[in-house]
Amino acid sequence: MNANDPLYDLKYPVGRFEWRGDSTPDERSAWIDSIAATPARLREALDGLDDSQLDTPYRHGGWTVRQVAHHVPDSHMNAYIRFKFALTETDPVIKPYDENAWASLADTASVSVGTSVALLDGLHLRWVAVLRSMSAGDWRRSYVHPEMGKVTLDRAAGLYAWHGRHHIAHITGLRTRRGWI
Repeated sequence: MNANDPLYDLKYPVGRFEWRGDSTPDERSAWIDSIAATPARLREALDGLDDSQLDTPYRHGGWTVRQVAHHVPDSHMNAYIRFKFALTETDPVIKPYDENAWASLADTASVSVGTSVALLDGLHLRWVAVLRSMSAGDWRRSYVHPEMGKVTLDRAAGLYAWHGRHHIAHITGLRTRRGWI
């Protein structure tokens, strides 16, 4: 799928993540602020949606709103753990996970999205505390992703700030298109 494909905007409503190399302290600060705001933004995006709306895919062939709402904390839990490994070990090899398989497990269908937002609240409080405590050298630390290679914590912070905005835009974009505002 390329940027000229009409479905591109539905799949990548804030554009694809682009890494331009080492970031500045101001960019990292903005990423941390974005990560800190993600739980409240997700809560707001989900506010007032009923089960039928939660079970609506955000695009043809895409996940449902419910799956997206549960995916964000699943993904960010993995990110938080990856940061902690990278801060306490030298270039640890992390374990990727099958996002689609996780999204199809029973907890996604049976647990309230409010539970995942609450999980995200606590997770982000801890993660942001770690992010705000990191030194300049810490941002250069890395983990090894079997599919992506070596990933610095600098790059990972930008990726996960983007990730939250990306999935929240899936939900808010659907709300706008359907008039669920």
